[in-house]
Amino acid sequence: MSFSSEVKEEISKITNLANKQSVKFELLGYLTTNNISIEKNKLKFYTESEYNINRFGKLLNNLLYTNYQIEIIGKLFCITINKPKYEEIIYEKTSIILNENKIKEQLKTQELLEKAFIRGVFLGGGSVNNPQKTYHLEILLSSNKNIQIILEILRKYNILFKNIEKKKGYAIYTKDGDEISKFLALIGANSSVLKFEDIRVYRDMRNNVNRKVNCETANLNRTINVAIKQIEDIKLLQRRGELKKLSKQLQEIAEVRLKNPDASLKELGEMLSKPIGKSGVNHRLKTIEELAEKFKQ
Repeated sequence: MSFSSEVKEEISKITNLANKQSVKFELLGYLTTNNISIEKNKLKFYTESEYNINRFGKLLNNLLYTNYQIEIIGKLFCITINKPKYEEIIYEKTSIILNENKIKEQLKTQELLEKAFIRGVFLGGGSVNNPQKTYHLEILLSSNKNIQIILEILRKYNILFKNIEKKKGYAIYTKDGDEISKFLALIGANSSVLKFEDIRVYRDMRNNVNRKVNCETANLNRTINVAIKQIEDIKLLQRRGELKKLSKQLQEIAEVRLKNPDASLKELGEMLSKPIGKSGVNHRLKTIEELAEKFKQ
């Protein structure tokens, strides 16, 4: 089962059906999504989730809409009902528009209804990726007119989503782990929040380790490449008979470098008869490099 399916299974089992207003607003959330189609006086809701179709049926039963039909079409469950008539929604040809004034009047400061509404929106058209792979939560909606109302509700809870036009409808989405976690908590998916955060902590730790390893590997590669060039320059001066003409200090650092190709500058400095620091070693090797460059021209 996908992470998205687990979330929907969890929130479809929330026992809030005793509150008629909460049930109504969860149903209204379903109706704003693009998985609802309008056919004359009928509405059809499609979903791959058995838990989701059962939740939709429970909402209808609770609101006394018992005249509905459930069928399986390919891999989808489909539930058909007569058009519900609520003052909070307006029917257009292909979509259902929220009556902004009525919705805001009903919700006002009623947190329970806001959460029920957003839960219905997610159940109707939402999906969330497996956080082990990527952070992405998206909700597909049938009309752009509903987006600002939904985004405004989310902003009240400091949850920030973006919106985009899709080939078939519209969508609000986020790719931010913090926003996804807050959203799941808002709709009551508490177990999913814990799982999401566990995966997130592990993933972030793994990414930090990988970044550190990659950085250390890059530094090691640079050190090796520099050492190889230093050794090539020293050997060039040897072949030309120029190395023995250098000062004792330069001859000593050249000899130490040839014998210790893997040593760092600090380690090379500690191996000298009179130890010096990294900058001193680097200066001597740079002098050898400059001399070698003259014979390469």
